[in-house]
This record gives sequence, structure tokens and C-alpha cells, in this order.
Amino acid sequence: MFRMVRTEIWKLKRYHMIWAGIFLMLLSVLLTMFSTTASDGTVWTFSFFTEQVLKNNITMIFPMCITLLAGYIITREKRDDTLKSIMTVPVSYGNLLWGKLFVCGLLSLFLGFVSAIFTVIANWIMRFPGVSITSVLQTFMQIILNCFFLYIAVMPIITVTARILNGHLIGTIIAFVYGYGGIFAAGNMKLASIYPITASMGLILYRSYDEAVNWNIGLCGLSMIAAFMVSVAIVAAVPQSLPVETVKKQKRTVTKKGW
Repeated sequence: MFRMVRTEIWKLKRYHMIWAGIFLMLLSVLLTMFSTTASDGTVWTFSFFTEQVLKNNITMIFPMCITLLAGYIITREKRDDTLKSIMTVPVSYGNLLWGKLFVCGLLSLFLGFVSAIFTVIANWIMRFPGVSITSVLQTFMQIILNCFFLYIAVMPIITVTARILNGHLIGTIIAFVYGYGGIFAAGNMKLASIYPITASMGLILYRSYDEAVNWNIGLCGLSMIAAFMVSVAIVAAVPQSLPVETVKKQKRTVTKKGW
């Protein structure tokens, strides 16, 4: 497993798609910066700015982003027709898939770190009050952990669509709708604690200082565990050996001579 993970990390250097993930993390921060220009009487502070970045990540950007990247990484060998060569190594396809999923988890932590850096830089540009070492550390911790929990929330989508050639594009659309549904789930705290996308907010204690926000941490944790166990079941159902695909040979058409 360690060698597979190390190999997949080396492969990430060749994937230009990773830059798309970094751009999407920047886009989330830019959208938040744009919302600060609205004259609605909102008092912006560093903590409130971080909360809005988290909100954009959760409902619009990150579920779609990590599903696209993870699906691309998992199906790359299928599209390049190199998976058959890889499967000559004595390792099951299920273990190979788990190695890729583990690397995608590390990638989610990396993108969370990038998003936190962009958030701090944006606050430095906008000069919002309330910056301290404690608030900066809290920003990094909340954004990084939230990205990881969101990855677990969308892992069932990733594992299902990974079995389809170019299924990561379908999974991206589903993940976007799935993430956007968090806006409606957030209206009820019990539902928000159950819905995996918004449960990630509860695990990082999003706006826990507000008396109206009462997260059920137990339900949030169970929601994450359920999403992970569904992913385990899906991967376990994957054939451990690569199925042999038969390619139909085209019949050679004989061209008639003359007119």
C-alpha cells in the first residue's frame, strides 16, 4: 500500500488538472471578496470572512472540485489504456483503488491548506479587523479539516462514478447538486447534522458561538461514518481482477472493382 500511495503521489506531478483545483480554491476566495462590496450593512471581520469562504467551499466549490480531481486520477489509466499493464503487478484492483482514494484524501488536505493561504492573503489585501495568531490558526484548522470531511461526504459518488469511463464528469455534476443541497439542509439543524455536506460544518464547529446554531456532533460524526462505510461497501463490490474487455473486430469490406 505504501508503494502504491508513493507512486500515485509521484503521478500527481504530471497531472495539470491539479492546477484546476488550485484555481477553484482561489475562485472561492475571490467570490467571497466580491460579496464584500455589497452595501448591505454587513460588518466584515477576519473571522466572518473565513466563514463565508467556508460557506462557498461547502455549497458550491469543493464537492465539485474534489470529485472532478479524484475521478480524473482514478480513471486516468482506463482512458490512457495503461490499466491492463499495471494489473500485471500482483495487486488487486480493489487495493489499487484504495491507494488512489487515500492519495485523493491527501489532496483534499492540500487543497484545504491552499484555500486557507488564499483566505489569509485576501484578508491582508482587504484589511479586515480581528486578525490574530489564534484566528489564523483557527482558519487553517477549520478550512483544512472541512475539505477533508467534504471529501469523505462525496466519496460514495467518487467510488460509483469511477467505475464508468469518463464518469468523473457525471460525478462532478452530481456533487455540485449534492453540495448545493446543503443550502436547504442548513435551514434545519437536525437535518444539517445528518446531511453529510453540512455535517462537515458541524464537525469543525462552524459558527458554534451563535446561540441559534446547535450542532449535534454525534449525528455529524455518524453521518461521516455512514458515508465512509458506503464507500467501503462500493469498493468491496468492485471485481478484484480487471475484467477482460473484448474488442470487436471490424469486418473488412471488399471494394468492388470497376464501375
